[in-house]
Amino acid sequence: MTHVLVAGGGIGGLAAALAQARAGHRVTVLEGRQEFSEIGAGIQLAPNAFHALGALGVRDRVAERADFIDELRFLDGTSGENVAAMELTGAYRARFGGPYAVVHRGDLHRALLDGCREAGVRLLGGHRVAGYRQARDRVTALTAGGRRFAADVLLGADGLRSAVRAQLVGDGGPRISGHTIYRSVIPMAEVPEELRSKSVTLWAGPGWHFVHYPIGGGAFLNLAATRDDGAAEEITGAPAERARVMGEFPGLCGEARRLLELGRDWRIWVLCDRDPVDGWTDGRVALLGDAAHPMLQYAAQGACMALEDAVVLGGLLRCEPWELPARLTEYNVLRRGRTSRTTLTARLMGERLYHAAGAEREARNALLADLTPDGLRDAVDWLHGSTSFTDAPEAALAVTEGV
Repeated sequence: MTHVLVAGGGIGGLAAALAQARAGHRVTVLEGRQEFSEIGAGIQLAPNAFHALGALGVRDRVAERADFIDELRFLDGTSGENVAAMELTGAYRARFGGPYAVVHRGDLHRALLDGCREAGVRLLGGHRVAGYRQARDRVTALTAGGRRFAADVLLGADGLRSAVRAQLVGDGGPRISGHTIYRSVIPMAEVPEELRSKSVTLWAGPGWHFVHYPIGGGAFLNLAATRDDGAAEEITGAPAERARVMGEFPGLCGEARRLLELGRDWRIWVLCDRDPVDGWTDGRVALLGDAAHPMLQYAAQGACMALEDAVVLGGLLRCEPWELPARLTEYNVLRRGRTSRTTLTARLMGERLYHAAGAEREARNALLADLTPDGLRDAVDWLHGSTSFTDAPEAALAVTEGV
């Protein structure tokens, strides 16, 4: 029986572990923290994510805690103008074969964790992978505490600052985007009725934007406000004073301002990504998720891409141990084009679409306003489509059906 090691017990790592366990392999997950948990707030899941969750056998569990969204709304954050809206129910679901939803990161992580436990995955906390060594037919993960774990293959899902990537790619630290995001989650009971909706709503302003949507089965409202402030140092989850947040979004119009003012216990992240690279594999080692292709949140696809990676790997590694290096190379080829396009699209959206000012703002609003419902769906077809896991749709279908 093939033994698969997974470095990292976040969403991508657990998804990869579950896919490999469902493929019949023995799986061990090495997580740096003592406990398997997930920090953060809301996360958006397009139909491509739900297809992956279905292949992993946890779609229903995630759906139980998800808020299914009726509409994506894009508004001008200074004038309040309704620029464009894409409905996510009838025609959208029919075209893409699934819903669009938002869920708390912890609920998604818990569903994958429970799935791994039921599938017999060995989950080891307190073992941060610091590197690896390879022999002809084995790979050994080396932990920061001096332990060694040998297996047939190592999947690096250890995030933005991946130690596995540092050895495999060697491209230094992540790229700091210069964008700061402020996040808060508040009880929905504190939100006036007229400000509630089953939508993901984005208010775009010059050098900033503000997004909000329900999570936790509608019990909470997730607030995320981003400022293009030239931040040059990485910050992860530091507390922020309310006065600072309120002062960072000048010109934010009435309804949006009312919602922003409801926020409390704000926390700060400075957003980071990496430039796409062609190679994520080294013999019996491969990267996935944020370790392979970390991206900014503007396309709402970071976790979706990690889930796709896991499903594709789950199908490809149904093979003999001696075939593993070639199968990992095939995975790399299948996934790099799609994930690179998504990474660069997310970056462009943050730089040009959401934060436009002056004449660019006017041109953006006019362009979006002219799109028909079919035109809006056409624009996201390559990203949300049910057969888009790879650059070759027929391969994606075969992989999905095989897990």
